Amino acid sequence: QLQIVESGGGLVQPGGSLRLSCAASGFTLVSYNIAWFRQALGKEREGVSCLSRDGTVTYAADSGKGRFTISRDIAKNTVYLQINSLEPEDTGFYYCAAQRNGPCSLSQYQYHSWGQGTQVTVDS
Repeated sequence: QLQIVESGGGLVQPGGSLRLSCAASGFTLVSYNIAWFRQALGKEREGVSCLSRDGTVTYAADSGKGRFTISRDIAKNTVYLQINSLEPEDTGFYYCAAQRNGPCSLSQYQYHSWGQGTQVTVDS
C-alpha cells in the first residue's frame, strides 16, 4: 500500500530555516515524480517544487525566490524540502504528493497520492 508521510514542520521565527521530509512506503520514490505543495489558510493549494524520476528539479516561478531546495535520499526513500529565510507568508500546510506517470507537474490535479501534510508556522 502506497503511503506518504510528511514531517519536519513547526513554529519558526522569521529568517529561520526548516527541512521538511517526505517519507515513502509501499513504493520506491525514484519510480515516481514527487512534488511539494503548500496551502495557506483560505488559499488554494499551490505547487512549490517537483523532483522527477530521473532527478530533474522544477521550481514554481515564484517559489520563494530561491529559498526552497528539493532533494532526495534514495537509500532512505525520502524527499526533502529545505526552506531558508522563512517569512510569515510561508505559513501553511505543506504536502507531499506522488505521480507515477507523465512529466513533473506543479498542478495538484495531476496527483492522486498525498500525504497528510505538515504545518509550518512562521511567527515571531
